[in-house]
Amino acid sequence: MLQLKQTYAAAGWRLGDDELPDHLAVVLEFAAADPEAGHRLLTEHRAGLELLRLALTDDGSPWAHVLDSVSATLPPLAGDEREAVMRLAAQGPPEEQVGLDPYASPVFLPDPVVGGPR
Repeated sequence: MLQLKQTYAAAGWRLGDDELPDHLAVVLEFAAADPEAGHRLLTEHRAGLELLRLALTDDGSPWAHVLDSVSATLPPLAGDEREAVMRLAAQGPPEEQVGLDPYASPVFLPDPVVGGPR
């Protein structure tokens, strides 16, 4: 995400607080405004886009056609990119870690109150 933010900033783009730099609609809007930099971004993330395209197609999503169109504007997948898609698919989605851990290490958390008021 940092690379995307840096690319946008270098082109004079500033995202709103409610916009995620890796949201496909944001990336496509940027690519429409700055075709050279946008094409480079899309090509650099070709494996992820292809994985998304395949997943949407497998799910029968009407959005799959959007990814079909985007993929049609990019160079075909090379051997290394095909392997990258397979690796991404094998890894599965990232696990959400935000908010799952306590604020402090268990060593520093107070002991639970035993026998307190009921």
